[in-house]
Amino acid sequence: MNTCLASAIALWAISGFAAQNAADQTKFEVASVKRTDQCILDNSIGPGTVVLKGDPLRPILMEAFRVTKDQIVGPSWLDEDCFEIFGKAPDGATRDQLPAMLQALLAERFKLAAHKEDRPRPVYALVVDKNGPKFKESDSSSNFLGVHAGQTMFRAGPGTAGFKGSMTMASLARHLSGRGYGEVQDFTGLKGKYDIDLSWAPDRTFEPLGQFARAVEAAHPTADLPPAPAADLFTAIRESLGLRLEQRKEPVETLVIDHIERVPTEN
Repeated sequence: MNTCLASAIALWAISGFAAQNAADQTKFEVASVKRTDQCILDNSIGPGTVVLKGDPLRPILMEAFRVTKDQIVGPSWLDEDCFEIFGKAPDGATRDQLPAMLQALLAERFKLAAHKEDRPRPVYALVVDKNGPKFKESDSSSNFLGVHAGQTMFRAGPGTAGFKGSMTMASLARHLSGRGYGEVQDFTGLKGKYDIDLSWAPDRTFEPLGQFARAVEAAHPTADLPPAPAADLFTAIRESLGLRLEQRKEPVETLVIDHIERVPTEN
């Protein structure tokens, strides 16, 4: 299949940490943290274990505090220094407890101190276009275009970006916020969960070609690939989803890093 779909590399898009119901467990039983020169974002989250290979701290902070990259104010090395992290969760821990466990790890190993505050800044408001939305409400038992309920699949390739899955408008806004064009906030007023399928031609000024897309480009000559989408992100949102992005200035919740150590404490 030439159109490539890949599970999200970003932590906030990985699903299936642990299925058990459990008591509130908010710290890893065992954790290993070390610096690495290999910034590769090779991550896996399985029942009871979290393995992050080559992650800068910014995406880890994104998952720990449920914010986007543009909502973090901190030192520039958050994007430069990379780390390998292994964590063993307590028995019965759930995927929903991962942010709290990462917060505890960051406080213990990196001496993180941070706070949240609202700061006004330009954002993109996600609103319904004049002719209304062009997608349907999800059926939790359905398999939307080959994507199981609760999962999001991401497209990446030469001249192509996108994702599909069942999601709320808040989740859609969060996915769009991670593309590099700026913060996106949900003003649609739509409260359900919907089947979203979106593809666009990325502007490389904002969306540089990532590791997965570079691998696809190397493995598949351009002549062998289907035509890339013609529409940019803003046009694709309007034409494919019946939504639009409009610029506004709104208060945005911001994670402000008060203190963080560049060298973590030893294992």
